[in-house]
Amino acid sequence: MLGQVLALLTQTGVIPRAAAALDRSMQEAGSALREAVPVEIPAFSASGNPEILPEFNRHAGEHVQEIRRLFGGGEVGDFAFVRTHAHHRAEQRFPLEATLHAYRCGHRILSHWLRHAAIESGPANLEKAVSAVADFAIEYTNTISTITTSEYVAHTRRLAEAEGDLRTELLNILLSGFDESDGRVARLLKRAGYLEQRQSYCVVVAQSVNASEMENHARAQRIASAISDAVAATSIRTLAGIRNNLVTAVLSDRRRQSGWTAPQADLAERIHPILLVLGPAVLVGISADHPSTSFLPRALHEATIALDFASVSKGVVQFSELPIRDLLVHRGTDYVRSTPPAWAAVLASADAKASGALMQTLRAVADADMNVQKAARILRKHPNTVYTRIERIRDMTGLDGQRYHDLTELLLAADCWRG
Repeated sequence: MLGQVLALLTQTGVIPRAAAALDRSMQEAGSALREAVPVEIPAFSASGNPEILPEFNRHAGEHVQEIRRLFGGGEVGDFAFVRTHAHHRAEQRFPLEATLHAYRCGHRILSHWLRHAAIESGPANLEKAVSAVADFAIEYTNTISTITTSEYVAHTRRLAEAEGDLRTELLNILLSGFDESDGRVARLLKRAGYLEQRQSYCVVVAQSVNASEMENHARAQRIASAISDAVAATSIRTLAGIRNNLVTAVLSDRRRQSGWTAPQADLAERIHPILLVLGPAVLVGISADHPSTSFLPRALHEATIALDFASVSKGVVQFSELPIRDLLVHRGTDYVRSTPPAWAAVLASADAKASGALMQTLRAVADADMNVQKAARILRKHPNTVYTRIERIRDMTGLDGQRYHDLTELLLAADCWRG
């Protein structure tokens, strides 16, 4: 389309006769562009990037030069300078809307410049020439806007993918453990700030209450984004991703300002109330605090264990708050199930036939500090009933529910067998 408009300008005689007039006013047109855009579009003057305005001024000059070349009879080029500028804007994260607004602002100034040059060239049909110049200005602006949008979006996507790949690599390095002698890894961690002193680290793992939803990448990514958003207003740094169908995040913050200042509260304790905003549809496990990145594989294990204890009624669980007994049962369940004591199946069968009365009795004895009379009151049974049940259990297992070590053995085995 731009080529057709240029052909029409050639027919009217504007090309190439207007070139001389354009030469005389090129500097003035460039100055008008450079002055108008920062005034009309606050993003340019408000940007803290010192390269934004100098690059725009250079880019404005490139457009003036390109239009002068086209009006001198040059062929439509590939607009490589526009593509390069779009790449720079994407890398600088400068808003695309501001760049397109600058082109619309430039359209008005360039139209005025071209119109005067066309009139000065003395075309045979002035009205047709002015109309063709207006069409050129519109088509030129549309062309560079389309190219800029396409290149900006594509380059932004490539940058995001590269950043995502780097973030994933960094997360995997931290959570899988790393060899400190690996220079590349050390440089990567140092550049990312993960080798700084006096830092605290903890790991958070999360999933939807409905575990099958984690197979939906968009759903999992929303949880990861929600965790990052939840801590965004704090000084806590977050590196989050999706690993093994779980949202996994490494969180870190300065433990203390210097060796002379008091340490801050535990990072895990500070995170706990923040993550409650994720709501009942998300289960979260939080590791204990650790002083360096070398402990993060252990922190991941802790967070995963804490997640196993999370539920709809208690959606966020800290590893450091888990009772020792629960941890022992969690760790021992697989071992007990794979090689259970000979009496475990017999006791489980008898308890099932008694509708759970045998294990209920043992738990009551434990709750009563091994006082059978008190246990009977808890159960609302006669003490002889409690004694009878304890004796029955002793006959099956060889363990006496009135002795501390035996009672502990029975209850732990039952919990592992059941768990």
